[in-house]
Amino acid sequence: MSMTRKEQLAHTRERLLDATVECLVTYGYAGTTTQRIQDAAGLSRGALLHHFGSKSELLVAAIHHVADQRFAMISSTLEELEDGPGSLRLLVEAIREAMTGPYFQAALELWSASRTDEQLRAALLPAERRLGSALRDLFRRHAGIEDPDEEALAFESLMALVRGLEVTRNMRSTSDMADRVVAAWLDSVERVRRA
Repeated sequence: MSMTRKEQLAHTRERLLDATVECLVTYGYAGTTTQRIQDAAGLSRGALLHHFGSKSELLVAAIHHVADQRFAMISSTLEELEDGPGSLRLLVEAIREAMTGPYFQAALELWSASRTDEQLRAALLPAERRLGSALRDLFRRHAGIEDPDEEALAFESLMALVRGLEVTRNMRSTSDMADRVVAAWLDSVERVRRA
């Protein structure tokens, strides 16, 4: 069965976005060029330019693609998650999983570059805020923390924790320390929930 023109265009766009993520992870932000992206995607210059008129337009789309993929990873894990005592632990594991791998590594490249690139930061903020808001809503639903200030503190500390654990992963000799840190965080949140 052949694809419709619309499906072909969507498929080509997806290949370009995935190739951009691959290049960000492999070469870093500075080494990600449109030539490398089109080579990684196996597409012509014309195909790239048909979808994205400039590198910055492609990177803006990649920012949204990365945020969408990270949220999709969490959502698919939590589709059937019901409220209950174990739901927070499962949510934390889903967030940890989304804060690893190529999409998160690409996000780190973009975050780092946005520190000194005003245009990139302006494109990055809405996508990251949308992702953060969706994660916050999931957390609110499953955390079981009634005090809004305590809930906000627990959420922000979780995000800093899982991001930091991934950034420093290659500096640890074993992965069990990261698991122990997360278990300690869960224990502290459980004490807040009981208070």
